[in-house]
This record gives sequence, structure tokens and C-alpha cells, in this order.
Amino acid sequence: MKISIGSDKSGYPLRKELEKHLEEKGIELTVYGPSNEEEAVPFYKVAPCVAKDIQQSNADLGILICGTGMGMSQVANKYKGVRAACVETTYGAKMCRVINDSNILCMGGWMIAPTLGVAMVDAFLEAQFVTGVEEWRKEWLQNAKKEFAALEEEIYK
Repeated sequence: MKISIGSDKSGYPLRKELEKHLEEKGIELTVYGPSNEEEAVPFYKVAPCVAKDIQQSNADLGILICGTGMGMSQVANKYKGVRAACVETTYGAKMCRVINDSNILCMGGWMIAPTLGVAMVDAFLEAQFVTGVEEWRKEWLQNAKKEFAALEEEIYK
């Protein structure tokens, strides 16, 4: 598995903890953002890097961290094919994949402690679209994903 991960200055400490955890799991990483706690790289410069990695299939999934996760999510979702979710719980990290097939997890470095961040990333990576849902819901969600893709095609003409 290949993960594209990025942060701004506010998300840097959490990003470093997540990098360490993911590397220990043997996951290949592409990293964007500051190289130390003092370097200021704005969220709107980092999010496009991860979003483009998803668009171009250079990464299987992405992780973005800023102060709240919201700015990263807003920028990443401007890119066709990106389904970035800003979540604050392990349940949210799991369900954004199961229900929405999100391909980028966004979180807030001001709000998420390292232990919770690791658990959220693990939940996100272990979840699969429509796994564990009722058959009727699975069909509904698969159709919703097709409708979403059609809407996206219309928007990006």
C-alpha cells in the first residue's frame, strides 16, 4: 500500500507520529509539507499535492492534517475523484470509507492526540467500501457512488 500524507505547520507534530506508525507497518509514504516544526507551509499548498497523488493513482489513499482538518478537506475536495473526509473519531474514520468510499482522511492537529490519530488511521486503512453493511444498503451506496461520479462528470465538463 502507498499512502500520500501531508500537513501544514499546525499538523506537523501529528503527521510525524503518523509517519512513524505507518513506516513501522511497512507502508510506503510520500510526504508533503514542512520538514520541521518551524517551517510554515500553508494547507492550501499541501492539500493539492496529496489530491493530485490520488487523482493520478500515485497513492492508494491520502492523509491530510492541518489545525482542524477542515481547510485541507475543503481544498482536497476541489479535485475531481477526491473524496476527502474531515473526521474526529475512529468511528468516523472507518465509516467515511465504508459509507462514502473516502480516499483521503483529514484531521486536525490541534484536536487529535497522537494515540487517537494512530487509531483513526488504522480504522481508515482497514475499512473497505460497503463492507459489513446490509445488502439493501450496499446496493444503495454503490448506486449513490455512481450518481456522485455522474454529478462530478457534469461539474468538471
